[in-house]
Amino acid sequence: MARYKTIDTSPKFLPVVLSEQLLPGTFEHALNHLLDHELDLSGLDERFRNDATGAPAYPPATLLKLILFAYSRGIVSSRAIERACREHVTFIALCGDEAPHFTTLAAFIRELQDEIANVFTQVLFLCDAQGLIGREMFAIDGVKLPSNASKAKSGTRAEFAREAGKIEGQVRKMLARHRDHDAGAVEPDLKAKEVERIKALARDAAQLRQWLKDHPSDRRGAKGSVRKSNRTDNESAKMATDKGVIQGYTGVAAVDSAHQIIVEAQAHGSGSEQALLLPVVEAMRDLIEDASLVTADAGYHSEQNLEDLAQLNIDALIADNGMRARDERFADRDKHKAKPDPLYDKTPGEKKTRLFGPQDFHHDEESKTCICPAGEFLYQNGSAVVIQGREAVKFTGAKRVCGPCPLRDQCLRHPNRTPVRQVVFFTGKTRKPESHTDRMKRRIDSEEGRRRYAQRFATVEPVFANIRHNKRLNRFTLRGRHKVDTQWKLFCLVHNIEKLAHHGYAQ
Repeated sequence: MARYKTIDTSPKFLPVVLSEQLLPGTFEHALNHLLDHELDLSGLDERFRNDATGAPAYPPATLLKLILFAYSRGIVSSRAIERACREHVTFIALCGDEAPHFTTLAAFIRELQDEIANVFTQVLFLCDAQGLIGREMFAIDGVKLPSNASKAKSGTRAEFAREAGKIEGQVRKMLARHRDHDAGAVEPDLKAKEVERIKALARDAAQLRQWLKDHPSDRRGAKGSVRKSNRTDNESAKMATDKGVIQGYTGVAAVDSAHQIIVEAQAHGSGSEQALLLPVVEAMRDLIEDASLVTADAGYHSEQNLEDLAQLNIDALIADNGMRARDERFADRDKHKAKPDPLYDKTPGEKKTRLFGPQDFHHDEESKTCICPAGEFLYQNGSAVVIQGREAVKFTGAKRVCGPCPLRDQCLRHPNRTPVRQVVFFTGKTRKPESHTDRMKRRIDSEEGRRRYAQRFATVEPVFANIRHNKRLNRFTLRGRHKVDTQWKLFCLVHNIEKLAHHGYAQ
């Protein structure tokens, strides 16, 4: 029988050189070199006032190393980072076996708002110095993620007022019932529970009334419409996603096509992507050259955005909602869509009777007449009709003819309540000045436009896959736009530093 060496994985004291645990070519090695030798973190030093008195503080570079390395491993919790600093050898090497308390880590992340943009810019400068930014094409996209806010706490001021009134009414009923029970015998445990329930409801109602007092007006959207507020994080927003409605933020990233470097990262509490395009473009103006192309999907398309980009003299390809419908390459895309129910009934349903369409009516443009399938003439009641930007002529049947017609069931969708049939024949589009949307459609439908726009998907989608799947960012754990923006930039920093490490930086 074969004999094997005993593998002992129990704890033991081993001589370990911590610096040797950061192997060249790895993310942690590049991260350690960057924060110790390349980046200027003097802005983080200004928060400390312990030169003469007070306990020594953890170096900001060490805390930032731990946080970025933890995010690269999908660890977001401050308690989990503290535990890793005691148990994981790479974390121990980065912090020098000085495990910060989780409250220190949480406070450091919370207060990074002003300095993180400067760190992000410095890393971007190093990426540019290493030749990782090509400036040929930038792809802008976003991802909607839930935040540390309750969706149930969202509503307008009117909805909150109604909710507070219902709670107060429930408290009054419970108090009245409580007084009635005082006259009889009630079990002590039940009485104590009811008292606690009354106190909890009264506290909730008081919190609602205080919130209404502190916020005398509703939130307004870009067009002045009322937006729902959230009592736990009023800067977040309700957003519709393919997995339902979430309460959260949109993380937007602009990615360079050369090596997928994130050149701009922002988080906004808005589900409207149209309003986020210009702030991102303005923030990255220094990187956009005359030959650069900015691309974005249909969520960022609007006539106003296209007009603003034209005024800024920025070459852009922004898709519209009908782009794929016009592209013959997506003609059979519907067959790939999942059925609403995998067990749906596949038996063919009852076919509806086909109604007469305009093609079943005989229209003579020269004589300006129209004959219906029953052989009756319709009279023209509109010669210069414009419907959705298209010129048309309209014909209507007479009541004395349509009323007794035997083909009413085939001609009218609702023959019981519709007296006569109307039919419209389109003659062409109305002439109007070409809009920015029309010009963009013509560009993006061209062979060259399709080729260049196709690069957008391969540029930005792998970046979100890396952050969402590999780094396991499935929600923001902070509240407030500035704090969420900080967390989003930290994850984007991890992505860029990974690119530097894979490029062989600091080897």
